[in-house]
This record gives sequence, C-alpha cells and structure tokens, in this order.
Amino acid sequence: MIGTAYAQAAGAPGGSDTLMGMLPIILMFVILYFLMIRPQMKKAKEHKTMIDALQKGDEVVAVGFLGKISKVGTNYVSVEIAPNVEVQVERGGISRLLPKGTIKDAQ
Repeated sequence: MIGTAYAQAAGAPGGSDTLMGMLPIILMFVILYFLMIRPQMKKAKEHKTMIDALQKGDEVVAVGFLGKISKVGTNYVSVEIAPNVEVQVERGGISRLLPKGTIKDAQ
C-alpha cells in the first residue's frame, strides 16, 4: 500500500536563516566601527578642541615648521618660525601643540 506523500515547500520563509545570513555582515560592521571609525572620530574631536584653544605664545608644529604663535585670528594664525620671520597658517594646518620650552631645546 502506498501512503499519502506531502510535498514540502522548497524555500519556505525561515526567519532564523535570514538572520544567520546577515549576522556576519552586521558583526563586521560593528568591528569596523570600534576599530576604525570611533578612534578616528575621537582623534578629530581632540584636534578640534586643541585648535579652538590656541592662544598667543603657544609653541606648535604647523605644516612641518616648529614655531611660536604670535597672533591668533578667526581663520588664520601667525606663527613665528625664526626671529622676525612670521608665516600665516590656517588654523587647521596646526598639527600639534608642544610643551613650553620645546623651541629652545630644539635649537
């Protein structure tokens, strides 16, 4: 005797299969966020804070030059890189703020 056979639908919607398929992509995005995106955002925030806090007399590295800030403007900063030699640098061009006395040690 032959029994009744029931066909199963191939590709029946399975919610857990879809989630398991997307899990590696989601996991890679989370890892990418914590290893690359978040540290870069933190570094950019620290740089902006440093740029906003610049004042006359600070010793800085600007576009590869070591100098002392002589004037602070809204968008530009005057940096004295040698006696009686000043250059205008865009505020974003300041890469580092140095401890006081660094210029004397470098000469």
